[in-house]
Amino acid sequence: QVQLTESGGGLVQAGGSLRLSCAASGLALSSYAMGWFRQAPGKEREFVAGITWSGLSTHYADSVKGRFTISRDNAKNTVYLQMNSLKPEDTGVYYCSAGKIPGRVVAASGEYDHWGQGTQVTVSS
Repeated sequence: QVQLTESGGGLVQAGGSLRLSCAASGLALSSYAMGWFRQAPGKEREFVAGITWSGLSTHYADSVKGRFTISRDNAKNTVYLQMNSLKPEDTGVYYCSAGKIPGRVVAASGEYDHWGQGTQVTVSS
């Protein structure tokens, strides 16, 4: 059974940092491109960051570029999202996702096959 489990969310003041983790079981993440998405209340789920299976290529939404960093440790079957200089508009539920997408990062949620249950991030002003 494939399972992606996010952790590391919480409440933080604006300007603070959080590091999200996504641990996988039931599949080898080394064969998957990975993505982080988020959903704020009343809004659609949006792409945040993605990384190819090799880790050599990453892509970020304009709203988080320069503040967030996605990385992966295939030996630990884990993907991370380091979030710095957080803003209130970063508040939402953050989801990790895995997709059999060779050689590139995609922002379309439909390209991803597996999803975690999400972790809440709340940034206070």
